[in-house]
Amino acid sequence: MIRHTVAFRLVHPSGSPAEQEFLDAGATLAAIPGVQRFEQLRQTGTKNDFSFGFSMEFADQAAYDAYNVHPVHTAFVAQRWVPEVDDFLELDYQPLG
Repeated sequence: MIRHTVAFRLVHPSGSPAEQEFLDAGATLAAIPGVQRFEQLRQTGTKNDFSFGFSMEFADQAAYDAYNVHPVHTAFVAQRWVPEVDDFLELDYQPLG
């Protein structure tokens, strides 16, 4: 299993319609084959400057690789992520045990 997470901050003002439109567009990632346990998260801590997170799981490396090249994912990255995300941190994990 691979858990893919990304914490990010948008260029849009907090609470703006543009912010919500980005999050709505991001929710489409959940429908990509292989994506499991998709979540959109709001940052509540004060230890970093990120505002949101996306988290999802994949059964294996093949499912994760297929997600990365899926047209819905690549279009989201090119059309929404690149122009609208100010900063981000991406982490991919596998269980140790």
